[in-house]
Amino acid sequence: MSTYARIKQTVTTRQAAERYGLSVNRSGMARCPFHEDHNPSMKVDDRFYCFGCHASGDVIDFTARLFGLPPYAAAKKLETDFGVEAETKPLPFPTHAEPPRDRERLCICVLREYLRHLRIWQLRYRPEKPGDPIHLRFAEAMKALPTVNHLLDCLLGNDLLLAEKTAEMLCREGYIRRLSEYLATLSEKERDCA
Repeated sequence: MSTYARIKQTVTTRQAAERYGLSVNRSGMARCPFHEDHNPSMKVDDRFYCFGCHASGDVIDFTARLFGLPPYAAAKKLETDFGVEAETKPLPFPTHAEPPRDRERLCICVLREYLRHLRIWQLRYRPEKPGDPIHLRFAEAMKALPTVNHLLDCLLGNDLLLAEKTAEMLCREGYIRRLSEYLATLSEKERDCA
């Protein structure tokens, strides 16, 4: 599989936009970085489209335009920033045919693994002093920690119905599958250090 295909299969434009500092609302709308945008006018998901300046494309197009790079350099940047490797081995994810307890166990396993990485990144990449640049891993940790902790609370609490519904939602919407694939793409060095 080519670098382009691996990137497009692994990283959505929304993930890249959020990683590179854009604030994306629940509707998938963000302020377009390609023109002076005072209200969110760019839709980001697997692809992006700005209703203001009509910029559009996939994750590679977005990254190339955002950083002023040629497409191949943008793909390589995404490959590095997201740890996309040629061979990924994602954790197995449940189907709806599997028992609810299996879905819950898998969600807990994947979320705990991610939480472990986030806590390490929070410590390892925190800025030393005010004004230091913010590392992308630190920013990811600060953004994701509250959500991951909340989801684990829902899954591990005493409310069995809440745990079942949370696991069902995470699997149905593909969150656990994507997170599992993301964890599998982390470089060997990151996995060893974590």
